[in-house]
Amino acid sequence: MTRLSHFLGFAALAAVTSAQAAELPAEIKQAGTVKLTVNATYAPMEYRDPATNELVGLDIDLANELAKRLGVKIVWSETPFAELIPSLQTKRADFIISGISDRASRRETADFVDYLGTGPQFFVMADNAAKDAIDLCGKKVGTTRSTSFPVEIEKWSKQNCEPAGKPAIQYVPGENSIDVRNQLKQGRIDAAVQGSETLPYAQTQEPGKYRVVGEPFAKGYQGIMFRKDDLALREVVTEKLTAMIADGSYKAVLDKWGLGANAVAQPMLNAAPQ
Repeated sequence: MTRLSHFLGFAALAAVTSAQAAELPAEIKQAGTVKLTVNATYAPMEYRDPATNELVGLDIDLANELAKRLGVKIVWSETPFAELIPSLQTKRADFIISGISDRASRRETADFVDYLGTGPQFFVMADNAAKDAIDLCGKKVGTTRSTSFPVEIEKWSKQNCEPAGKPAIQYVPGENSIDVRNQLKQGRIDAAVQGSETLPYAQTQEPGKYRVVGEPFAKGYQGIMFRKDDLALREVVTEKLTAMIADGSYKAVLDKWGLGANAVAQPMLNAAPQ
């Protein structure tokens, strides 16, 4: 599917919904609630505020605004990252907005409405000798096992380390971003990879501890994930998100969390290249 087809698909959707606004599925409308589950370990996208234990973050703010416009309340739950997709498939969640990347391999059973630019980025402890990403060839690099980042690290290593006659990066798995950062602080890995949207926040929380190495080495999108047979729900959420982008409330949420540069011009369907 080409990028043009993504935009044409949403243009067609806009044409249909301009005559008759999309509506919530009857069961959600009747219940007055949507069930959402998150992995609250991925600040600033979703996490527990240490001071209040409240669930906060960019995704939380976006979801709350979407729910308000849909006229429903959110029933939140939490789950490990690896359980997000099963939660959607088993209908424990109505849709997923939890720092999850749109990937071709995930589109077999789900559709993504992409709403945020992202990309994997290397980082190290501030006193690490690495100056450029190429300095990480042959080093132990950790990232969350259930993300797209292990594949992206392997791809980058094959494209950069091996042609330069350097040893491949040694990938080390972690359970989540907190685990990976702990491994880095404990010296069990030499470097780590997280989404570019999370690193500025991590650096503000632990000033002077981490240093980013190079630019994001792949481009992708985070998406709101829907079951493929939930077309009506996907359409109505897309309609509300499009309105939020148009009236500036979407950008206000991103700016609040320091991620205005990651904004998209409009929602995109299954648009990530990988």
